[in-house]
Amino acid sequence: MPGARSSKIKGNGAGEGRNWRLVRADTDAVPSSVRRFMARARRRRLRALLPWAVGAGVVAVIGALVWMVYGTSLLGVREVRVVGAETLTSAQVEEAAAVSMRAPLARVDLDAVQARVQALPAVDRAVVSRSWPATIEIEVVERRPVAAVPAGKDGVTLIDGAGVAYRTVSAAPPGLPLARLAAPGPQDVNTRSALTVLAALTDELREQLTEISVRAPAQIRLELRGHRTIIWGDETQSPTKATVSTALLKRPENTIDVSAPEVVTLR
Repeated sequence: MPGARSSKIKGNGAGEGRNWRLVRADTDAVPSSVRRFMARARRRRLRALLPWAVGAGVVAVIGALVWMVYGTSLLGVREVRVVGAETLTSAQVEEAAAVSMRAPLARVDLDAVQARVQALPAVDRAVVSRSWPATIEIEVVERRPVAAVPAGKDGVTLIDGAGVAYRTVSAAPPGLPLARLAAPGPQDVNTRSALTVLAALTDELREQLTEISVRAPAQIRLELRGHRTIIWGDETQSPTKATVSTALLKRPENTIDVSAPEVVTLR
């Protein structure tokens, strides 16, 4: 029989002596239409399995990447870079930041690092970011002094525009006025009055100013170069008082009372 192979098997028992023939069809014996149908069926099964195989591969790759980024030191912290520090040293900022070296960069709590850096008295604000593959960058903005408060034998304490006393130095930096305040601080009413007046001064007055004293909110005095004094009164109408005082700087009198700027007294 064309297209078939056969073999004989001898039976035994009751059928002994009978010959059996097994026939296996060659591929040529299968109709081409059946072969095409079976091939199409195989292709459909492969197409159906392909998205699952691709999906499993993608999940495996993502899992490996997540493990590499979050679970190993391969992308760990190897450098802490400090930008913007002036009076502070980079070492002081790094110590306050307390970033664990070799810790996975992706797992570093940036908000916690920022809070620790901003707890430094001299820091006004800080911005913390990741710089891949292995760096934490800390940008520091330090407080800017607007006055120096005498601190006895320790020298002077610098205060910023918010009234925060943040640093004690032996002497006031050049051009920075002294502020006579009993209890400097953001919540102190006398400190807030002094800051209001300082913010309102013209450039000419600020250049001449050596000292501001606030014994009470309505007892503000400015000491200028050349032993001249401006009696300011309270903080109200400070822009007007500053304009009037500036216009009178060329007068010879040593005392200018602008506590009531509509009626100025010169002595």
